[in-house]
Amino acid sequence: MRTCLRTLAAVSAAFAFLIGLAAPPAYAGDAIAVAPVAASAATAAENPDPSSTLVIFNRPVAQFHASLPGMPPVERVRRAQSEVARVLQSGGPGTVSVTETPQGKIVLIDEVGVFGLLPDDLDGIQTVEDVLRALSQAVQEAKESRSFSMLMRAIGFAALASLFLAAGVWVLRRLRFWLGRTLVTMGHRHSQRLALGGAALLSRDRIFTLARAFTTLVFYLLLFVLIEAWLGVVLRLFPYTRPWGEQLNESTLNVAGKLLAAVAASLPGLAVAIVIFFIARGVIGLTTPFFAQVERGDLNLPWIDKYTVRSTRGLVHIGVWLFALAMAYPYLPGSQTEAFKGISVVLGLMLSLGSSNVIGQAVSGLILTYSRTLHVGEYVRIGDVEGTVTEMTTFATRVRTGLGEELSLPNSMITGTVTKNYSRAVKGEGYIVDTVLTIGYDTPWRLVHEMMIEGARRTEGIMETPAPHVFQTALSDFYVEYRLVAQAIASEPRPRAQVMNDLHANLQDVFNENGVQIMSPHYLGDPAVDKIVAPVDWSPPIAPRRGPGAAS
Repeated sequence: MRTCLRTLAAVSAAFAFLIGLAAPPAYAGDAIAVAPVAASAATAAENPDPSSTLVIFNRPVAQFHASLPGMPPVERVRRAQSEVARVLQSGGPGTVSVTETPQGKIVLIDEVGVFGLLPDDLDGIQTVEDVLRALSQAVQEAKESRSFSMLMRAIGFAALASLFLAAGVWVLRRLRFWLGRTLVTMGHRHSQRLALGGAALLSRDRIFTLARAFTTLVFYLLLFVLIEAWLGVVLRLFPYTRPWGEQLNESTLNVAGKLLAAVAASLPGLAVAIVIFFIARGVIGLTTPFFAQVERGDLNLPWIDKYTVRSTRGLVHIGVWLFALAMAYPYLPGSQTEAFKGISVVLGLMLSLGSSNVIGQAVSGLILTYSRTLHVGEYVRIGDVEGTVTEMTTFATRVRTGLGEELSLPNSMITGTVTKNYSRAVKGEGYIVDTVLTIGYDTPWRLVHEMMIEGARRTEGIMETPAPHVFQTALSDFYVEYRLVAQAIASEPRPRAQVMNDLHANLQDVFNENGVQIMSPHYLGDPAVDKIVAPVDWSPPIAPRRGPGAAS
């Protein structure tokens, strides 16, 4: 680090020394340059010749707009260049003055005329006092550039400024490391507050990366400001580069002034926007206890219940924030600029083109919520999907089937499909289980009822109260259709698929025990031999393996 600072200081001092040596003497040919500039519109209309600017020792002195016979403005600049160089080469005191003539004004250096100013040259923007002031400064800087002591003094101050630059860079590096450690420590300490669903949004590695990026950005911004300030100081120390340093400092101050003026002008509007957002936050805070009472069941209202309170609370919060944003938008800094309006139009167009499906899904979710078609924990059948509703979100509903699969169904699909809710047909907790058998007319229907109810009693998970019921749903040509309807316990961990499996197994056992054939789903007639399994054959041993590899 010390080596880097010493190197920086040495390079800065060498740079300052080269600037001092690069400054040409006042009488050198390149000390007076010619820079063509454009005249104003009115002057250009009256004088077709291009105006020119006389630059002495890198400093603009006067603009020539008028032409003399056989001498356009550019030639006048060249004449003035020669005269000023000749007078300065004599080494006089460099006193600048002006004298009146019938044609105009003559500018003098040490009582020697160097150039004239015609009435057309003084167009209101440029005055005689401005020309004399600029010429006096240029002459003094030319004399200063010939002084060896002044040059050494400037180099010394440049070296001192370079040392301050090196010290500033060292301080910035130390501040960068300190700020990085502080941000990482604070991030680790408060990272658990930024959590979603119990999981931290920012890991330690992410916090370190963000802290490093932030400190690096601040470091380089401050380093740029420091180097710019050092460069302006060094350039102002030497006569030839002093105008550059003045322009650099002036442009920097202008930019800083514009930024500060913009910040100051935006503060009142920003304060109003902040007040609006705080009012919106207060309104949301006032509604929170009301929604909490409804969610706990302490408050019962006909238009809102514990199933719709979460969605209603979200809609109210979104509505309040959108209203606050609409009210605060005109007061936000930059909201009236064309760039801000263009970005708003582009974002609105993107949302209108790409969010139609998203909005449709969200609206379908609201329809499901407020129509109370289904709730979390209910057993439903949606199309070919049958299972327990585990989660209802804005865009999709998750259903866990009896086989343990979790399916995510789009809300728009649910609203366009017939939904069977097995949990709504029961009182209290639980859900409906039902199955259909077709039995011939030669079997007494009372016996069929008893056998189906007995199969339900033997099934674990089916409630005794309310008792299972059997309905004769159809008298077909060859058979009677019986439907068993029972209520299962919702708190049981057994899924509906397992309950249905056990129920079907018990029905087969009961019908076999009573010698009744099950000819579902279509019964056409009795076979020559009854299709029943004797109790002694209910658990036959599995046949041994045959073919290659079988045990001998």
